[in-house]
Amino acid sequence: MIENNETIDEFLARHADDVEEAVRKAAAQEIMPRWRRLAADEVDQKAGPHDLVTDADRKAELYLTDALAALLPGSVVVGEEAVHANPASYEAIRGDAPVWIVDPVDGTRQFVRGERGFCTLVALARHGVVHASWTYAAADDLLATAVRGRGARLDGERLYAGVPEPGRDLRVATSHPDYTTDEQKHDLLGLRTPGVAPRPCGSAGLEYLAVARGESDATAFSWEAAWDHAAGLLLVEEAGGTHLTRTGVPFRITGGNDLPFTAARDAGTARRVVGLLSGEA
Repeated sequence: MIENNETIDEFLARHADDVEEAVRKAAAQEIMPRWRRLAADEVDQKAGPHDLVTDADRKAELYLTDALAALLPGSVVVGEEAVHANPASYEAIRGDAPVWIVDPVDGTRQFVRGERGFCTLVALARHGVVHASWTYAAADDLLATAVRGRGARLDGERLYAGVPEPGRDLRVATSHPDYTTDEQKHDLLGLRTPGVAPRPCGSAGLEYLAVARGESDATAFSWEAAWDHAAGLLLVEEAGGTHLTRTGVPFRITGGNDLPFTAARDAGTARRVVGLLSGEA
């Protein structure tokens, strides 16, 4: 817990390992035993056929909600599935209390298909600032962490996003067509230009990790849900990258962003992508 006048940084110094343990246990107990073993009655649709939820999502979120709230009394948890049940609970991101932002299974569609491209995302934020994040790809047992001002790491090794190789097409993961409106598709058309190689994204969390590792150059996303973005944006920042909305300001997890937005390996790439999305380049 945060004791007396302890800051979030001091809390993290004492309890970051406990958060990591909670993330790993949630995956081990609630997610991985169901991977490639889901029964038909363990998968439901939310908004439509591309918006899926499974028993793994629900149970892992409940596990993390209990574990994280116990670690930090007075904090609140904003989880994807809880917000689906009670949309008003999303407002806690804009409140004064420390908030855990949780996506128990990011890449549910891939999870349902039995593919490896899913992860668990946890971020700790306060007053709209993300202070720490955990991205756990359980199928490959890869854990990426970031603490504001202290860098990003993958399984303990420091991550550096670097810069794109000169002369090579920019590799950009974009919002998947299944999840975009006609207007958003039009905005993303700006990336279909010589020198850019766009492709539909998979798990947002894993796409951010690919940018932080220098395996991908940028993202171009057109939705705001904080559980998809909070962990990965800090990971990219702490690996040396940056993020910008279409108006050239950083993405805000509290909302009200001018979309689409990008997260990129370096500032020059971010500006280039934003210019293409704005039709200015």
